[in-house]
Amino acid sequence: MQATSSRDARRAKRRGMQAAGVLLAMIGAAALAAPAVHQAGGPRAMLAEARGGAAQMVAPEQVRRLVWRGADIDGDGQADFANPTGHETRKTDAYGCGEFGASRDGGTRPHEGVDFIADAGQRLVAPISGYVTKIGFAYSDDSTLKFVEISNPALRYAARVFYIDPQVVVGQSVHLGQTIGLHHTLEKKYPDGMTDHVHLEIIDTRGARIDAARLITARYELVPTAPRG
Repeated sequence: MQATSSRDARRAKRRGMQAAGVLLAMIGAAALAAPAVHQAGGPRAMLAEARGGAAQMVAPEQVRRLVWRGADIDGDGQADFANPTGHETRKTDAYGCGEFGASRDGGTRPHEGVDFIADAGQRLVAPISGYVTKIGFAYSDDSTLKFVEISNPALRYAARVFYIDPQVVVGQSVHLGQTIGLHHTLEKKYPDGMTDHVHLEIIDTRGARIDAARLITARYELVPTAPRG
């Protein structure tokens, strides 16, 4: 009997120690987990997260956009020329290339202007400041396709904008970038795939045509987008 009681006492003691060990393990695990939770949601982490969110809200998104710049030939720090459509130059299509000097009529003559892509009916702006000195027809057999000529004696240049429905009159003063008319589409004249465009000629005092792409150049710039509502 005495031996049995002794064994029972030892068993009870072992069970108590095992239970105590389990309890201590549980307490230790909880203690280890507590700092990790505190760190994940602590003041520093919350501040960093807030700063990141604020930066995303404040910093505007930017996109690459083609921006046209006119040359300053009189040295006053302001552009003297402008792209009449704001679009890119016409590349090669079913009727040829829109670059200055490109072949025309089977190589018998060069292209005397630069073609800037246009949308039918879009507003066209004055490529130079000056006076409207002529409104004429692009083709002698077509009274629908017109051009506007603007002359600037101070700059010693004139500019002709072709394929336009004019909103100006001869003798009128215009400034750079002012609306001078709307683009008249070329779809009926060239139905087999010519890119709709404006033909721009820059003319010097000798009457020679100058490459407009040397005076109106483009480059890509990063510009902010409009904020989202």
